[in-house]
Amino acid sequence: MAGAPRVSVIVVADEVRAAIADGGRAVALETSVIGQGLPLPRNLECIERMSVAIRRSGAVPAWIGAIDGSLKVGLAPQELARFAESGAAVKVARRDLPMAVATGALGATTVSATIWAAHKAGIVVSATGGIGGVHPGDGDVSADLLELARTPVFLVCSGPKSIIDATATVDKLEELGVALVGYGVDRLPWFLAREAPGVELEHRVDAPGDAARLARTLTDLGAESAILLCNPIPAADAMDGDEVAAASREAEARAERDGVHGKARTPYLLAALAEITGGRSLDANLALLEDNARLGGQIAVDVRK
Repeated sequence: MAGAPRVSVIVVADEVRAAIADGGRAVALETSVIGQGLPLPRNLECIERMSVAIRRSGAVPAWIGAIDGSLKVGLAPQELARFAESGAAVKVARRDLPMAVATGALGATTVSATIWAAHKAGIVVSATGGIGGVHPGDGDVSADLLELARTPVFLVCSGPKSIIDATATVDKLEELGVALVGYGVDRLPWFLAREAPGVELEHRVDAPGDAARLARTLTDLGAESAILLCNPIPAADAMDGDEVAAASREAEARAERDGVHGKARTPYLLAALAEITGGRSLDANLALLEDNARLGGQIAVDVRK
């Protein structure tokens, strides 16, 4: 009806809204990791482990996804279960959000869509596993990188995914003006492995309070790009870097053989990596996701101090 008030399509759950009002005690989480990144039932395990880790830190998990014609910041357990169903959700980057919301699709948000929505909702801290980046060989660049360059969020991650060219990704992030900070380390974490060969980090913090100070300063400065806090996978869960590199090369070869490109490439590569490593990459992935969620929760609590 002409003249009727427009209804907001970005819906913030009451618990998340209260946490934001209480100084920012919310941590934004992507749903692509449960929609495309992990198979059943490991994605359900991921939801539980990440959510519990954040709550134990004193913060609130804000899972983000497109659902029933809205972009929701803070999904309920029954809503998250829909994303975990095999093939139920489409993968949604930031550019895909208008189409997903307009059509009422079940859209699992990638890092780019998640941090955009988090910033719109007023959430400073986000957590994920590994970011996308520059793929070896074809040089395909993830939409994550451009969104990180224009969205001022504080993202806890374990560096670029192990299927990504770490050196090229860091060079691209530097070109885009995105800061990388090691958490307790001087070298770039590489997702399933503790570090990427030969990639040094210029900045480092060693405690959640120091990381929270960076997050507050990012906001206070009115910065227009993100800070990546690179938290390595716990040592007890890490895989050998040479083994990961070899498995990633084999996964890339399979993707090329099968002609997999675009948005389907990363889920394909992660599934191939799990098969090649006998499932050990899934165990490692879950461990680092939980640890990043825990750290993200601690930082979100400290941001308000």
